[in-house]
Amino acid sequence: MQDKILSLLTEINDFEIINKETLEQFKRNYTSKKGIITTLFEELKQLDKSEKALIGKSLNELKRRAEEKERYYQEKFETNYSREPYDLTLKGITQSEGSRHPIQITLHKIIKIFSEMGFQIAEGPEIEDDWHNFTALNFPHNHPARDMQDTFFLENPNYLLRTHTSSVQVRLMEKKELPIRAIMPGRVYRNEEITARSHCFFHQVEGLVVDKKVSYADLKQTLEWFVQKLFGRDTKIRLRSSYFPFTEISAEVDITCFICGGNGCSVCKHSGWVEILGCGMIDPQVLINCNIDPEQYSGYAFGLGIERITMLLHKITDIRLMDQNDIRFLKQFHYFSLS
Repeated sequence: MQDKILSLLTEINDFEIINKETLEQFKRNYTSKKGIITTLFEELKQLDKSEKALIGKSLNELKRRAEEKERYYQEKFETNYSREPYDLTLKGITQSEGSRHPIQITLHKIIKIFSEMGFQIAEGPEIEDDWHNFTALNFPHNHPARDMQDTFFLENPNYLLRTHTSSVQVRLMEKKELPIRAIMPGRVYRNEEITARSHCFFHQVEGLVVDKKVSYADLKQTLEWFVQKLFGRDTKIRLRSSYFPFTEISAEVDITCFICGGNGCSVCKHSGWVEILGCGMIDPQVLINCNIDPEQYSGYAFGLGIERITMLLHKITDIRLMDQNDIRFLKQFHYFSLS
């Protein structure tokens, strides 16, 4: 029904009202007791409680916009125009409203969830040096990520466009203002071929917690809370062993597919699970690199791609749509609020 509402919004915005006859046609189609909006409210009653809140909010917004347009033209056609060349009391032409970019909508939701858990927001430079981007994070000198085929290096080979926001984690730990509980949103760059599934620049949110007696259980509990707030209370997670140079233990995190409920569909490739992020306990050597005593402190880190989460939430099949500024794509997100 959400897709139908979005389609109706476009239809209502594009409906041209040029006289009283077309206004009456608009009323019959949308706002009358037999109009399509009334029909949708009847269909809303049949939905599950879990769907009613989201669909109902969008439907109320659709009704409001249709009634505003009807009211505007009703007043316009009933106005007794002044004999003067200009009537400055007339209502101006309503400008169409813009909408938030889908990446910003997703990012705002993620930041809000982690802020409620006490995480601070930290930012750092997009042009980084080798130490903060690689060496401090245990990347060996022969690691493939250091190749020009994977990383955008500047004229000075010691500087590059950051490949992840983990460099901000290093900068935070170097300050030694412990304990640390922060997330690092930002844009990152990798020398990859641009396709429907990958791009040479994208957005990440990484998280870092450093304190005394931080455990793997703390990490799992944090991620469980996060995915249930973002994808729904019934969402479950599983952690699969993986490898990252800067964490040990390392894991990839999967969630039960929120499209099919874990039963299997094209989104989850009929497995019932969708991968969303990587995580792990901070390698003690990384703490040592940042002058933090691993005998006293421990921590965990995680990172996820905003574009991937956005594509999953809104069933977007081509990542390239995110940076093309095509109004036909962007206006579909007019109904998605930042609350």
